[in-house]
Amino acid sequence: MPDTATTPLRFTHLISDCDGVLIDSEAVALQALLELLAPRLPNLPQGVTLQGLIEPRLGQRLVPLMQDIYKELGLPQLPADEIMAIGNAVDAACDAQLRAVPGVAQALAAIPLPKAVASNSVSARVLSALERTGMAPLFHQRVFTPDLVGHAKPHPGVYLAAASAFGVPPGQCLVLEDSVTGVTAAVAAGMTVLGFIGGGHIAAGQEARLKAAGAHAVFNDMAKLPALVAAVLDTATV
Repeated sequence: MPDTATTPLRFTHLISDCDGVLIDSEAVALQALLELLAPRLPNLPQGVTLQGLIEPRLGQRLVPLMQDIYKELGLPQLPADEIMAIGNAVDAACDAQLRAVPGVAQALAAIPLPKAVASNSVSARVLSALERTGMAPLFHQRVFTPDLVGHAKPHPGVYLAAASAFGVPPGQCLVLEDSVTGVTAAVAAGMTVLGFIGGGHIAAGQEARLKAAGAHAVFNDMAKLPALVAAVLDTATV
């Protein structure tokens, strides 16, 4: 039995997704996409709903999300400028209704690990959201996004960049994620993922989907996070 008082813990750093984990924005994004796409997709096949098309893809960048939906429906792809306009409208809606996930700042402050953010958003939006919600001091400008790294989830690049910046092997990082896209990226990076299903956008069956993607554990309330992380740390000594 290792001596946990002297043996270093395997997990030494915490990396969090932003939208849907720190910022309760995915429900706003979902509603905005429903409103924007409804007039563009008025005649869906029987048994197919717009919400059912969008929800499993939340966490993706907008372009692949839209491309996947139109490909699944067998429809011609939208022009790039139209997708950009949709993205701008979604971003504006999210910015106007910006709010932190309830309890997340208190939960993170109670976890004594250095922290970073790895997001599929753009760095300026993530930094602004952290400032506006008072969470910026928790992360010390450690933000990793596709515009900085060159890859978007499900590619593991943003997570690998965060571990590299910390100077630790990816396996020493715990990750907070709410989407299959994000869990896939973090697992591909060699990290252990705690899946969050307490956001306003979470659809039925998300717990099973996150576990199938490789999440180590799933939780639904940020008040439970410090104890969950402590339990993981207690059982993950090297």
